[in-house]
Amino acid sequence: MSLELFPEAVHRKFEIVENHHASSVLYADFREEWGDLVAMLTQFTLRRSDILTPGGGKSPISRGINGFFYERLWKEHEFKVEVKADDAVTLAPTHHVDYFRNRVAIETEWNNKDPFFDRDLTTFRLLFELNVLSVGAIITRASELQDVFDELGKGHSFGNSTTHMGKLVPKLNNRASGGCPVLAFGIKKSAYDADS
Repeated sequence: MSLELFPEAVHRKFEIVENHHASSVLYADFREEWGDLVAMLTQFTLRRSDILTPGGGKSPISRGINGFFYERLWKEHEFKVEVKADDAVTLAPTHHVDYFRNRVAIETEWNNKDPFFDRDLTTFRLLFELNVLSVGAIITRASELQDVFDELGKGHSFGNSTTHMGKLVPKLNNRASGGCPVLAFGIKKSAYDADS
């Protein structure tokens, strides 16, 4: 199985799910992007202090992931798509991704409402069908982290209706991303450092 391409250090920290052989595609055709993703996942630590710090729009967890990818020249990207009939533009939606480089898109969904997964997967599907995206990935949290949040008195902020693997995996299994190869990473308890 292609998930075996990920090192043990990544498997220890993340629940990993894929469809359409996404890890094989990424590993074989996008080696630099594969290397960046594996490096981020390997070095990632979920710090107690980051969970307890108010986000103010974007949590310290998301900001840390952002910084890692931005330093490696991944860019936040907005795709402008037009649908024309004769000379009239009938539809001009925009589709945004958190990090994009060389036909690979990565989204971070740390603590949003779960409909954000629908948006991400629909975006991946459309961009794949338009032949501008080859692989999509979503970094979120494993459902088991709820125990950590409850212990820290933050359980009310991370409820069942927010983004976690228990909400994402059924959407992947229902082909919400169409034919687009997608990887999903859920941060597990083993990535948590209670002393930092």
